[in-house]
Amino acid sequence: MDLACARQFASRWQDDWNSHDLDRVLAHYAEDVVFSSPMIARLTGDPAGTPHGKAALRAYWTTGPRKIPGLEFEVMDVRAGVDALVIDYRDQIGGRVYEVLAFRDGLIVSGFGAYGETAAV
Repeated sequence: MDLACARQFASRWQDDWNSHDLDRVLAHYAEDVVFSSPMIARLTGDPAGTPHGKAALRAYWTTGPRKIPGLEFEVMDVRAGVDALVIDYRDQIGGRVYEVLAFRDGLIVSGFGAYGETAAV
């Protein structure tokens, strides 16, 4: 993935999240996706914080935005890898988050979120 492609994806990713349209967000993910985040652990109470599969991710993301009604992301920077990218973004309370996403056949197959001192909730 080149940097131009990574930036284009990150722009769509931001727009999709800020639309609060879960189908738009999930369209980027493979059925067998694995995603982990300390935010998932915090909001679900499951210390693993790792839904397996698109259906499990949908279940989490259906409840997550209800707990964070002002959810909004602003992409600050993007890094490109071979089949991956890193999105550096600011959340609705100004916290910086890094999201690392790996792709297969144009869809996200794995990813994780990494948070700094400012948690979103």
